[in-house]
Amino acid sequence: MNNKFVINFIPGSTPVHKLTGGTKVVLFLLFTLAIIATFDIRIIIPLMVFPLAAIISMRPNYKPLLFLFGFMFFTVGIIGNIMLFFFSPDAGLTHVGSHTVLWQFTDRLYITQEWLWYVFVTFLKRIASFTVVIAFVLATTPSEFAAGLNFVKLPYRICIIVSLAYRTIPDIARRFMAIRNSMQMRGVEMSKKAPLRERLKQTGLILVPLILSSFDRVEMIANAMDLRSFGKLKKRTWFAEHELTKLDKVLRKAGLVFAGLIVFYIIYTKIINPYPVTIWAPFVEVENITKTNIFDTLFFMEWFR
Repeated sequence: MNNKFVINFIPGSTPVHKLTGGTKVVLFLLFTLAIIATFDIRIIIPLMVFPLAAIISMRPNYKPLLFLFGFMFFTVGIIGNIMLFFFSPDAGLTHVGSHTVLWQFTDRLYITQEWLWYVFVTFLKRIASFTVVIAFVLATTPSEFAAGLNFVKLPYRICIIVSLAYRTIPDIARRFMAIRNSMQMRGVEMSKKAPLRERLKQTGLILVPLILSSFDRVEMIANAMDLRSFGKLKKRTWFAEHELTKLDKVLRKAGLVFAGLIVFYIIYTKIINPYPVTIWAPFVEVENITKTNIFDTLFFMEWFR
């Protein structure tokens, strides 16, 4: 599949593509909930295996995926951690429960073993979330997305709105490219040869016709839906939804077991036997853990004391 915008409008031919929209949405919600519920690397890594296998099995165009991953790595992995280092160098103490300085720069700025572990675990958690989202987007068309949301009892009017917004993203990107190409044909320099300030200025000018054309399209779609009496009935059928495949039946049964494990894990780790701190680390014994308040590690909070 050679998909420049990642979002698919035509179902693929792989077993993952042939799953029903309800199965895809349920699995997406379960994996998302499981990743949110834990900071344990022993659970996060196995959760990454299944979406990664699904992505590989769909044989996607890896170029836009690598671009998205690089953008996430730069904004979250580099810029985010630099900000974390300056604002909370003791984040490792709060979330891991110990303090082992590796490099000391000033009295307030230093890198600890626990801070590095905290950064590593949180970044793995973001990668796991990224793989789940990408696997879902690659496997699901907007129509299947709407049908899947309706399967989990979301009102179909909201499902259609979400589907239309989801479907509009590639259209907006194509119109942006068309407007930019037309401006370049008129002599406006927007390539890498132009200064960055000039490129940003011209890109801002593109947003005006892009927004106006998008409003015109929204009005046209709304009028068409009104003419077809959209929302008159309480229920509706879905063209994209089909009979369950054998893999659907297996995954739905596995999903029930997975949901039970998630509920058990949340109850056990949050109520029955809560861990003293947020993140488990192999080099920190439970009896040596120091519990601190997150606001105590933000040195700028001292200004308000």
